[in-house]
Amino acid sequence: MANHSLTVAAPNTSLDIIDHPLAIGQEFADVETCRRTLKDIAIALHFDLRIVKSDRSRFIAKCNKEGCPWRVHVAKCPGVPTFTIRTLHGEHTCEGVRNHHHQQASVGWVARSVEARIRDNPQYKPKEILQDIRDQHGVAVSYMQAWRGKERSMAALHGTFEEGYRLLPSYCEQIRKTNPGSIATVVATGQENCFQRLFISYRASIYGFINACRPLLELERAHLKGKYLGTVLCAASVDADDALFPLAIAIVDVESDENWMWFMSELRKLLGVNTDNMPRLTILSERQRGTVEAVETHFPSAFHGFCLRYVSENFRDTFKNTKLVNIFWNAVYALTAVEFESKIAEMVEVSQDVIPWFQQFPPQLWAVAYFEGVRYGHFVLGVTELLYNWALECHELPIVQMMEHIRHQLTSWFNDRRDMGMRWTSILVPSAEKRILEAIADARCYQVLRANEVEFEIVSTERTNIVDIRSRVCSCRRWQLYGLPCAHAAAALISCGQNAHLFAEPCFTVANFREAYSQMINPIPDKSQWRELGEGAEGGSAKVDITIHPPKTRRPPGRPKKKVLRIESFKRPKRVVQCGRCHMLGHSQKKCTMPI
Repeated sequence: MANHSLTVAAPNTSLDIIDHPLAIGQEFADVETCRRTLKDIAIALHFDLRIVKSDRSRFIAKCNKEGCPWRVHVAKCPGVPTFTIRTLHGEHTCEGVRNHHHQQASVGWVARSVEARIRDNPQYKPKEILQDIRDQHGVAVSYMQAWRGKERSMAALHGTFEEGYRLLPSYCEQIRKTNPGSIATVVATGQENCFQRLFISYRASIYGFINACRPLLELERAHLKGKYLGTVLCAASVDADDALFPLAIAIVDVESDENWMWFMSELRKLLGVNTDNMPRLTILSERQRGTVEAVETHFPSAFHGFCLRYVSENFRDTFKNTKLVNIFWNAVYALTAVEFESKIAEMVEVSQDVIPWFQQFPPQLWAVAYFEGVRYGHFVLGVTELLYNWALECHELPIVQMMEHIRHQLTSWFNDRRDMGMRWTSILVPSAEKRILEAIADARCYQVLRANEVEFEIVSTERTNIVDIRSRVCSCRRWQLYGLPCAHAAAALISCGQNAHLFAEPCFTVANFREAYSQMINPIPDKSQWRELGEGAEGGSAKVDITIHPPKTRRPPGRPKKKVLRIESFKRPKRVVQCGRCHMLGHSQKKCTMPI
């Protein structure tokens, strides 16, 4: 029989345990620490451990192989909680475990082994866990052991899903207490108080939207894949530099017309409370039935249009014709009704089937030439990718931890953008500054005729446009649609000694950008400091003394189907540039080489 000492390391095994072999008199904080240490040693040295006795005063274990003398006796020290090794036979005469399976590699051991890695990366997958354990410890665990070990480790780090719902009333109270003026409400349903809805909007976001963002809202949802499923709803705006600005976030048990109606009702209330003069909003969404009805009910004066990505993908998938799609994009960005109708005529020549499609997706709801709302050049839902990432990053977290993850990200954005805004010294934000400079460069190609104090005639080889600098209107419509002076307006302004930068909409200024992020999202104390259940609370839809249970919906067994969201689909197709002088594609009038 082989004779090997406790201090012989197995291949690919950490030497931490081996460098500190067991010794008589060695102490452990408690019996559980002793048990875990011995299990770790048994796995590291590939021998089976059999527990002979384990109670409040002693712990005795031996090697499971018949005839092997290895044995340890640990006893409780009198008057203190620690345990100490009294007797130890540290030599093995057996060959140990000869395969990769080890009875000490329990779900609890797997959970402890991966806890540090899961703390840093909640997306750590069970198949990665079982491979890493095999590589690092030379032990084979099943997929189910790895999955359950991860689940147990996640519960130890973040709490259980059930605890998350139970903590929601206290969590909402903490948001309202630490961020005064914020909205945080939770709604339960039925006799069992099952979770139905959660709505959160921070005071910093409300202030920034009302005082500094464009009167534009995106509405979107993403389905959650956690233990109790659910859907996250979001309303987001756009800041001065075209970055996404989340205003309100909700978690609901299921996406439904009723829940969309509730979400828009909460949105209307928070805007109504915080402003005396409600701006006329432009709202973009996929215009599903629930969102259309909710917007019409709570924001009847709003312009509610389609997300262009949604419309264009439907058109592409319906016709599968590259030529048609290219003409479609030219129609989308046509500035006038005449240009738009000419592109429609081109499409009809290619396929008569486009006529019923345009009846299903009326151009008044998406086309630049017809849509009445002001989108400032913002045509697609930027919030879609954000929600997809949140759903991906948080689907294994309890609901409170998920909302904390989102709050941390919002806090980071606010801090980073606040610092960035303070470094800018220009009148306009960089993205607007770039477009203004391009318009000024293009303006050199035009002849300017002044009609009166405020009206100008801008003459080019292509057409003549009328500019009114008092009303901030150009007959090409680009100034009104995008909120920034077009090349014609820039030519008129330069001709009369005006600074074109000062004629941009206020929502593009550095001052507005700074104002949007001027408020702080304050931290929330650790849950150990929250009010205990039963002490009561004021405000909100649920009081702290109500225990909220998980919703009835649960994730079905088996591997969920994956919906691949192609990130490249978030990028708007590149617009074809047409020269205004020679009418050729691929270059602008500024870069045209044809002699004047």
